[in-house]
Amino acid sequence: MKRTSLAAVALAGSSIAASAQDAVLHPGQPHPWQVNLQEALSPIEAQIHWFSNYTLWFIVPIVIFVAGLLAWVAFRYNEKRNATPSRTSHNTIIEVVWTLAPVLILLCLAIPSFQLLTAQYNPPREPELTVKATGYQWYWGYEYQPAQTDAAASSAVAGTAANPADPAAQPVSFLSYPLGEDARGAAGKADMAVYPRLLAVDNEMVIPVNTVIRLLSTGGDVIHSFAMPSLGVKVDAVPGRLNEYWFEANREGIFYGQCSELCGTSHYNMPIGVRVVSQEQFQAWLAAAATNVENANAQLTAEIASATSVVAAR
Repeated sequence: MKRTSLAAVALAGSSIAASAQDAVLHPGQPHPWQVNLQEALSPIEAQIHWFSNYTLWFIVPIVIFVAGLLAWVAFRYNEKRNATPSRTSHNTIIEVVWTLAPVLILLCLAIPSFQLLTAQYNPPREPELTVKATGYQWYWGYEYQPAQTDAAASSAVAGTAANPADPAAQPVSFLSYPLGEDARGAAGKADMAVYPRLLAVDNEMVIPVNTVIRLLSTGGDVIHSFAMPSLGVKVDAVPGRLNEYWFEANREGIFYGQCSELCGTSHYNMPIGVRVVSQEQFQAWLAAAATNVENANAQLTAEIASATSVVAAR
């Protein structure tokens, strides 16, 4: 029995260590034995982490105090030790303390909470790219609306047509379906660590790093919810309504989220894949995606896999 317990502890320890290493190598997705929030990969998510830790400084002492108080009352004032209970019906000091203390605690929580809420809906600068995410049963559709270039803006002012070859003048749209296990090889996404089961998609949302993204979210049939925990994004996708949010990824990589609103039988398999790339890679992808999204994604995936192999070889 003792050997079995030690083996179980050792196995759990090795699993936790492996999970921690996997979280470092592959951020932006859930991992086995994960206790904390996913790593913050955006300024808003970093603020959410801070607020979570800040709140714990209030929650933990309150829980300990209330548990200790309940234990003391049960021990000190049970029938055996307190055969004749007190008939006291009012205590001014206690009334004042238990009224003012919660008010002060709630104020300490409300002020940073409102500051975080304000930051979530007020980007630090004008968005440079707009992406509309439409939820369907059970996949996502993306429409890109890049900011106009100076030439395109001048054409619009002059009343002339913009250059159709300019990717900024041509909105890019595509659908993103869950990646089936039998399609991994053909898509070049066989690595389960990078493209996890039930999270990988055939076409990721591609965005540039260190860029303020305006996210417009709506539903095409029922209510969905676009949620990317590592990027601090969670916005409902409601049919007939356009909700707006913003985010900014500060690291390149591929990150995952899921629909977070119960939307039908395949709700469990409605993942969101966001691939964050350099500005140069994004411009090349956008130009290629204007004519063929699948080829543009395949080229980008192969390019990143090749670069990763070279780094690993070193």
